[in-house]
Amino acid sequence: MAAETPLSDVRFLTVSEVATIMRVSKMTVYRLVHSGELEAIRVGRSFRVPEAAVNQYLRDAFVGTG
Repeated sequence: MAAETPLSDVRFLTVSEVATIMRVSKMTVYRLVHSGELEAIRVGRSFRVPEAAVNQYLRDAFVGTG
């Protein structure tokens, strides 16, 4: 997440929303968060993931063929 982006402009996603976007289970998202591969903040007992972090993770994980 870019440091210059005000937090009021950041769109935060729930673990369930991230799992739907990435088409994986919620447990996979939790594993990515706990391992530090996916940036997240903790709100109470739940996590919120910045949408930009999900997009960056998917860009970095993309494997081209050919």
